[in-house]
Amino acid sequence: MPRLLLLLYLSVVTVSFSQEKEERTIPVDSLFREDQFYFSITYNLLRNAPSGYSQYSFSSGVTLGFLRDMPITKDRKWAIGLGLGYSYNDIKHNLKIAIDATSGQNSYSIDNSYNKSKLRLHYVELPLEIRWRNAGYESHKFWRIYTGFKVSYLFASKSIFESNTESYGIRNSNELTKIQYGPYLSVGYNTINMYAYYGLQSNFDNVKIEGKDLGLNSFNVGFIFYIL
Repeated sequence: MPRLLLLLYLSVVTVSFSQEKEERTIPVDSLFREDQFYFSITYNLLRNAPSGYSQYSFSSGVTLGFLRDMPITKDRKWAIGLGLGYSYNDIKHNLKIAIDATSGQNSYSIDNSYNKSKLRLHYVELPLEIRWRNAGYESHKFWRIYTGFKVSYLFASKSIFESNTESYGIRNSNELTKIQYGPYLSVGYNTINMYAYYGLQSNFDNVKIEGKDLGLNSFNVGFIFYIL
C-alpha cells in the first residue's frame, strides 16, 4: 500500500509539472505589434544653400508621434506603419530676415553681424512606412529597417535676428513653404536606431537672394527611439 501511494503521488506530480511546462510554452501574444510610439532627435542640415550661407551651433530637430503598426505577413516581420506626429526644427544660421521700412515686406540677406539668428518651424506630420524587423513576441530586442515617406504641414513659425544695431522677430511668414514632404529611413537594433530624412521641398517659396532661389532643403540626421 505505501508503495502504491508513493507511485500515485509521483504520477500526479509528473502530470502537474508537464502541464505547467506546457502552459509556459504557449505564446503570451501571437498577434503582437511593434514600435507604435516614436521620438527622434536630429541635426538639421540645410541643403541647396545660397553662396555665403552657413549654420552655427547646433540646429536641432525633434519629432514625436504615434504610428499604427499593421503586420502584413503571417510571421509579423513585415508591416505597414501609418501615423500622426509633431515636428520641431530650430535652425541657427546667418540668414537675416528683416522688414523693409519702405515696402513693409520681408527682405532676405546673408548677414554675419548677428548675436542671434534662427528660424523655428513647427509641423504636423503624416508618416507612412514599410517595416521589416526580425522580432518575436518573446523579445523586444531585434534588428529593424523602416523606410517611408512623410508629408508635413507648417502650422507655426518664427524667425529671429538680433545684432548690436537691429532686432527682428517675424511670426508665420507667408513666404515659408506650408507643405513639406520627403523620404526617410531608420535602421538599428534595440534602442539604438539611426534616422535620416530629406525634404524634397525648399523651406522658402519664391524667395531670392541676389536673383537666385534661396533654396534651403531640410536634411535631418540623428537618432530615433521607439516605444510599444
